[in-house]
Amino acid sequence: MSYINSELYQQVILDHNRKPRNFRKIEDATHSCHGINPLCGDDVYVYLNVNDAGVIEDVSFEGSGCAISKASCSLMTTHLKGKTVEDARINFKEFQNMIIGTMDPDKEEHHLGKLSLFMGVREYPSRTKCASLAWHTMVGALDRKFDGISTE
Repeated sequence: MSYINSELYQQVILDHNRKPRNFRKIEDATHSCHGINPLCGDDVYVYLNVNDAGVIEDVSFEGSGCAISKASCSLMTTHLKGKTVEDARINFKEFQNMIIGTMDPDKEEHHLGKLSLFMGVREYPSRTKCASLAWHTMVGALDRKFDGISTE
């Protein structure tokens, strides 16, 4: 990762950790799920309002966690508003592949936009669970996993 990308990654993570976007509970959410990362202590709830056409009209989160986890939640919710459920699932797979190192957003087509900044997480394998918790919890909400999600 270049120095410039590393600096931008750190700035974005810190900004979204300090001022998370969509940090609130959606009352009467159509989908929700609780996710935990026992190793790091991340604990989040993801809420979605999905309309009958399968479009995510609103998405938010609550909880606590490390800077990477909170920033990932914040950026994910911002990215998914207005997307279809199918798009959200595609984004989940792309994000997951990117952070584990099987997809390079600099060389392969993707739909992640600025979420590609999380490519830096692959440099710290112990932090990939922190970055992916929001995404696994979002998919758990879509799949109606009422017992919750754990990264273990």
